[in-house]
Amino acid sequence: MSEPPQIVSDSETRGLVARLPTRLRDLVQLARFDRPIGWWLLFWPGAWAVALAGQAVRRWDMILWLLIGSIAMRGAGCVYNDIVDRDLDRKVARTALRPLASGRMSVKAAWAWLLVLCLVGLVVLLQLNRIAAITALASLGIVAAYPFMKRITWWPQAWLGMVFSWAALVAWPAVTGGFAAATWLLYGGAIFWVIGYDTIYALQDIEDDALAGVKSSARALGDRARGGVAICYLLAVALWGAAFWQVRPQPLGLAALLPVALHLGWQVATLDRADPADALAKFRSNRFAGLLMALACFVVGTTA
Repeated sequence: MSEPPQIVSDSETRGLVARLPTRLRDLVQLARFDRPIGWWLLFWPGAWAVALAGQAVRRWDMILWLLIGSIAMRGAGCVYNDIVDRDLDRKVARTALRPLASGRMSVKAAWAWLLVLCLVGLVVLLQLNRIAAITALASLGIVAAYPFMKRITWWPQAWLGMVFSWAALVAWPAVTGGFAAATWLLYGGAIFWVIGYDTIYALQDIEDDALAGVKSSARALGDRARGGVAICYLLAVALWGAAFWQVRPQPLGLAALLPVALHLGWQVATLDRADPADALAKFRSNRFAGLLMALACFVVGTTA
């Protein structure tokens, strides 16, 4: 078994990114293009919705647009987050050398980069029908509020769950023309999935967050973090099962969830709360969990 990845500051550059000119490298890092796990996690709920609605084959183009939108808007979200959090980022070892926190890039340049990324998002928005487009625009409020949640609530992960699961609410009407009970159940399950994996992610920074006064579910749960993540994952699987039942009310449909349920169970069973490297490895493994869920949605959606 390979060793878990090393914890590195967000400023470390490797491979192609390290060879880029300084200004271009800062833009890439500011949007986290060098760390694709974020846009994968933003993308998966949208792909799930298309697949569970039975449209994965016919509307493969929508899945592609959702992927492009996820990359652009995750990048925009990271830029906005760094603009808002640049003072807090200076107090946390992992983020102190980010382009804005370190002073390498001006706030004005960051706002300009944010505008460029939003224009890419606008192109994707124009591919959606009216209901889906309105739903996508409705997310802007909660997206804008997210960076402030860690200052006012111990559960910013719950707010992130609403943000990072929103693609499910956009994708379903984009391919069906409206909403269904399964849409909301899928979305609710995704929220608990996000709370679970982002609590794991927050374990990396728990000491620095305490010093900086940053609130998180990891700090709120403390020694009960493993149990809290387990409850979130159980609720996620339960809600996903209810969504599947809405589409295909047969036990065999629920069986499609077994691989992703086992994977999430493995995360909880082997999580080492005291090891930041293990927390990062478990967090990153949710890219694979998203794929397993996508396959389950495809099976149920195409056989309903």
